Amino acid sequence: MTQDLLPVTRIPRTGLPPYAVVVGDPARAAAVAALLDGAEEVSYHREYRVFRGAWKGLPVTVASHGVGGPGAILLFQELADAGVRTLLRFGTAGAMKPGIGDGDLVIAEAAVRDDGVTQQLLPPAYPAVSAPEAVLALQRAARETGAPHHRGIVWTRAAFQPGLIPLDGYDRAGLAAIEMELSALLVTASLRGLVAGGVLVVDGANADELVDEDALLTTGAYDPHRDVVAAGVERGAVVSLEALRLLAQGAAGAEGTEEYTA
Repeated sequence: MTQDLLPVTRIPRTGLPPYAVVVGDPARAAAVAALLDGAEEVSYHREYRVFRGAWKGLPVTVASHGVGGPGAILLFQELADAGVRTLLRFGTAGAMKPGIGDGDLVIAEAAVRDDGVTQQLLPPAYPAVSAPEAVLALQRAARETGAPHHRGIVWTRAAFQPGLIPLDGYDRAGLAAIEMELSALLVTASLRGLVAGGVLVVDGANADELVDEDALLTTGAYDPHRDVVAAGVERGAVVSLEALRLLAQGAAGAEGTEEYTA
């Protein structure tokens, strides 16, 4: 029945596992879901493709949110409405620092709120921060799986293509990477009392000192479809799912329950 589905994403109001990996690309959602036991597609409406299954015994939701914060925040809000309580964004990003290579993972400690949507919801001084336990779970999962990784603050920026405004407002501030949706997730999580974090696969360089700005204006200069990036995406999918498992174990231990022990 229509009233049993949420209005924008068309996901069911009940029945989703409370631990979720969210990605931009619907095809990537399917690829992550393929790693799960008993994966099934729950819904597919617009850019919002949702699966459920199990990772090492933990029931997990995998969902896609499309490109950009305004559309993504609709998924985050409706996942929360449906009972999801822990969300990890697994996406791609451009490196902002030397030493962060293609295919490396960046674990976000916080994000600059330049997402194009949260500025219309609450004052700009409000922070976008990852849950500390999410950062530590992602770092441990990356370490244990041998994935090259870095920690730092990322820049969530609504504009993908470069324009007349230079990047040097932030490229000397020590930011690790630039992407398009994470701050919308982190703000939503803080407002709704959720646990959230993000891990990003580097698919290019964006800092002024790392890239030829003129080349970026030409078609084909950006190529996220290289083998080194694909390998990073494969590692990042496992890291995201394993971090959810670690978070579930920690939550069960903290509550003194047997919620998840596998």
